[in-house]
Amino acid sequence: MVRKMTVPPMQLVDYEGEGTQLCAVVEDIGHITLKRALIPEPAEGEVRVKVKWVGICGSDLEVFRGAREPEFVSYPTRLGHEVAGIIDKLGSNVIGLKVGDPVALRYIWGAFAEYVICTPFSIKVLPQSLPLIEGSLIEVLPGIIHAAELGEISPHKNVLITGQGVSGLVMTQVISLYSPRNLVVTDLFDEKLELARKYGATHTYKLPSPDANTMDIVGKDFPDGFDVVIPCLLEGDGMVDAIDAASQNGRIVMYGCIGTCHKPVDFFKVHKKRLDIFSTEPKRDIDNRHYFDKGLQLVLDGLINTEEMITHVVHLSQIADAFKLRNEHKGDTIHVMIDCETNN
Repeated sequence: MVRKMTVPPMQLVDYEGEGTQLCAVVEDIGHITLKRALIPEPAEGEVRVKVKWVGICGSDLEVFRGAREPEFVSYPTRLGHEVAGIIDKLGSNVIGLKVGDPVALRYIWGAFAEYVICTPFSIKVLPQSLPLIEGSLIEVLPGIIHAAELGEISPHKNVLITGQGVSGLVMTQVISLYSPRNLVVTDLFDEKLELARKYGATHTYKLPSPDANTMDIVGKDFPDGFDVVIPCLLEGDGMVDAIDAASQNGRIVMYGCIGTCHKPVDFFKVHKKRLDIFSTEPKRDIDNRHYFDKGLQLVLDGLINTEEMITHVVHLSQIADAFKLRNEHKGDTIHVMIDCETNN
């Protein structure tokens, strides 16, 4: 069975003092607050990481907004999965890793805290020379690289990426390396489209509203649609738009749009167009590790920029303000990073 995202247990306490840490808890929809918890001890085969940086991902926002269904999440809950930190303590029978190693984490949720526990599977050791703030976004690269490979992109194909948020901008950088004939991206904000052009987009289109139909905007230039459509939006409604934008015999790779879809989906259109639809999380643990390695190497080679889109840095103690900021749909707010380091 392939491993999935886990939320490491954390014992909340009602006092402050030695052996305790700050952690963020979403008490209910739209309400995130700070609590105290015991600093966890790693069991056999586990590693404790002192968290430094955690990015606020779009999936965190969906939970904060209440846009995920009850079978996905219940409240109270903890968020945060784009993690970089330092190994702080090792449990018994952990080899290879060592205290002091800078690391990025994957498949760990609930990391808006000072310390988290995980297994070596979730850890990718980073070079000492790589700034930790640039390491947290390596977490998104396995799914993005897998999406690119599922797209079977080649120089004769036209590719559409809808949405240029944090993951969308990283996706644009990766897809450009696959040399599509045209790499078309859409977004609501000029600032993000400007970055997309820098990252390899051949065509950029500003949508007039979140519910605009993409083909109404780009159809004059691409009347036959796109061989590969990669939605990088949050809500599932974007899949209806992706189906409309896909060409005959095209494929849709669902990096985004994994939230609830409230619009009717025309499956006859899927059948008529002979579309293939793929999800993007690797289906085997070994693939996840392979893409983790590959993603880090792309960053180290200077081919993927994980730092330039960071627009705000906020301390963990101000996480409620950070979520309010990230939840405002603006062009000059792209990636908000939480600094989880304290003096404890």
